[in-house]
Amino acid sequence: MTSSTTSSADIDTRALAAYLAARVDGAGPAVSLTRLGGGQSNPTYFLDTGSRRLVLRKRPAGTLLPSAHAVDREYRVQAALADTGVAVPRMVHFCDDPAVIGTQFYVMERVDGRVLHDNSLPGIPIGERRSYFDALARMLAAIHAVDVNAAGLGSYGRSGGFAARQIARWTKQWQLSATAADPAMERLIDWLPRNLPEDDRTTLVHGDFRLGNVMFHPTEPRIVAVLDWELSTLGHPLADLAHSCIYTWMMRPEEYGRGLAGLDRAALGLPEMDAFCRAYFEASGQAGPLTRFHLVLALFRNAVIFEGIAARARQGNAASDDAAEVGRLAPALAARGVALIEEATA
Repeated sequence: MTSSTTSSADIDTRALAAYLAARVDGAGPAVSLTRLGGGQSNPTYFLDTGSRRLVLRKRPAGTLLPSAHAVDREYRVQAALADTGVAVPRMVHFCDDPAVIGTQFYVMERVDGRVLHDNSLPGIPIGERRSYFDALARMLAAIHAVDVNAAGLGSYGRSGGFAARQIARWTKQWQLSATAADPAMERLIDWLPRNLPEDDRTTLVHGDFRLGNVMFHPTEPRIVAVLDWELSTLGHPLADLAHSCIYTWMMRPEEYGRGLAGLDRAALGLPEMDAFCRAYFEASGQAGPLTRFHLVLALFRNAVIFEGIAARARQGNAASDDAAEVGRLAPALAARGVALIEEATA
């Protein structure tokens, strides 16, 4: 995992050390924090206590959209997945008292490995690159295979009706975040509820599953941790698959997520989207194919998320320094969703 020396002046380390010393073995009397670079969600820090190597993850400061940045849900789902086939860090402690450091936060064990943020995998030999995407597909299938009742996650979300709820939720978030009209977004808001699929399966979904949110073994194409669970819930597995696909094959190399659109993927030893989906369906036993509806929904949802990032940048409480630049992707993603719709009706 890469890190930076971004200032952690927003956290009172003395208050944090005193709090953890009474609750976490090996923590105290002092701690040091190193802010991790990258990411647009919950600020994350390496936390060193002198005898333990941990990670702290917290909500951003300032005014936030309703239900956003739910670190309590992140902690709950990862704790529940500890004994499943899904690779997650071991949870250590959750603090629901914002008075300690200003927001809710949790602490987890640090996992050693590599987070590969560029989907073209420039540091990986060409002949090995497909194996990383195969591992990604298998891990997504493992998430969707979790017995949510046995894991204590039966109440983690609602069963059925996921797509309709997502459309309603992200439409509302768009209305809260948007500062200017966007005809493409209005087209998506109109089209999506009129094209709901009949398939209404429910599984655990990660919500932001992609290459940059997993950690690979230091030398092997094996995932040792799935990260960033803030958008996880119970939902439709194809929504999760579609999110992975639009981040990988519908984003350009220069855009956030460093996608593969426009690259000569065969020459680079990288799979096509159809091959990734086949690997997922083979591993999951779920019925395919990935539908146009779910791809359009994923583009709409992410356009709203990027608009929210831009809104936080305007308020001065974004989690990353490039939030304003990232936020400008919102209209681009909406336009790509409209292009998919028009492609189907041409």
